[in-house]
Amino acid sequence: MSADGDTLAQALVERLTRTRYRLALAESCTAGLVAGTIASVPGASQVLWGGYVCYTAEAKAAMLGIDPAVIEAYGAVSPETAAAMSEGALHKSGADIAVSVTGLAGPDGDGYGTAVGTVWIGAALRGPETQAEVTTRRFYFTGDRQAVREAAVDAALKLLLELTEHEDRH
Repeated sequence: MSADGDTLAQALVERLTRTRYRLALAESCTAGLVAGTIASVPGASQVLWGGYVCYTAEAKAAMLGIDPAVIEAYGAVSPETAAAMSEGALHKSGADIAVSVTGLAGPDGDGYGTAVGTVWIGAALRGPETQAEVTTRRFYFTGDRQAVREAAVDAALKLLLELTEHEDRH
């Protein structure tokens, strides 16, 4: 993993430890790389609830409870699917925050016209009520499969740091 990823993961573990947030992950194209990067940081067990590697549409439905019609209508690489993945991970885990990564690392397309290198990252933050605050972001990465996957890990970690920055000030 990149040195940036290691540094970002260290900062995230420190922040989540201070805020006492537990993190759940729902990973598709990264296939556990986000979880592995975070788990490499000493103390990660205090904040990392765990994760779901749901590479296929069937896995997303079975593990996270995503309605298959969402994936069929919008594609696996879409803001709708990224949002549903993060919400599913949040609700299934009971964590405080969840992040999802779904993308097209290549070399083939997805049948929806999605460009290779497109990645959607979703994050769901447990709100004061039952409703989660959900954010999605689209990224375009270049390079081979591994480069796209590593860039997606860094982007997911940066998004988590951004979303928890305000919480850290309390």
